[in-house]
Amino acid sequence: MDFLTDYKIPVGRTAEDIFDWLQTHGGWFFDGLADVGSWLIDWLLWLLQEPNPLIIVVLATALAYWLQRSWKVALFVALGFLFILNQGYWEETTESLTLVISACLVCMAIGVPIGIATAHRPRLYAVLQPILDLMQTLPTFVYLIPAIVFFGIGMVPGLLATVIFVLPAPIRLTHLGISSTPTSLLEAAEAFGATGWQKLVKVELPYATPQIMAGLNQTIMLSLSMVVVAALVGADGLGVPVVRALNQVNTALGFESGFIIVVVAIMLDRVLRIGRARS
Repeated sequence: MDFLTDYKIPVGRTAEDIFDWLQTHGGWFFDGLADVGSWLIDWLLWLLQEPNPLIIVVLATALAYWLQRSWKVALFVALGFLFILNQGYWEETTESLTLVISACLVCMAIGVPIGIATAHRPRLYAVLQPILDLMQTLPTFVYLIPAIVFFGIGMVPGLLATVIFVLPAPIRLTHLGISSTPTSLLEAAEAFGATGWQKLVKVELPYATPQIMAGLNQTIMLSLSMVVVAALVGADGLGVPVVRALNQVNTALGFESGFIIVVVAIMLDRVLRIGRARS
């Protein structure tokens, strides 16, 4: 078996050379990207942390009721945020929500147009599919290495790693929704003289809206699952006490902070669930 190891394919070395080249020649791009990410994160943090927490609770409760038209969901959201305040995790929760919202804005802004393009161009989707598989199956800790190389330590590398891990979800679900539009609807639109843009806006997007919203839901849930991983590169939020509890073998702290993450995940899922029964 020595002949196999003697001629090892230089996968790792090639990846390192690519990252070195990007760091040398693309520093201006990554610096600009870091500035935009920092601005977005700082703005969202100010929006969530500057007002009195009770104001945010009231606004979140009202938003939950407006989206779901369910007093039960609204009450659950209110009780969930009050429980977070009671446990003393308001700052960490707002920091994690900032990371989640930032990742969702970036992923949906990139993923939906790519999903639409791949639905109209099957060959493009065939090319992207193995890349999307790689992005979803590669261990998330691997994303932290280039994130640290290009952006250092802080919230921005955590955001980058989250976006890379989460981006395939909105692309796949948008592609599924657009490509599953019934041919009869498209033919009827063409018969009435609709242009390609009109077919997209008035037929395909309305038909694909449930799938796109499901992609948003998955984006939020996957982003929230990255809070602990992001904490390893200096991102603030609920992942920090989890990592601290692991290092200290602190059962109480680990369960407490972990339970807060569960509460936040359930609240977001209930508020953004599509097709739920109104009550």
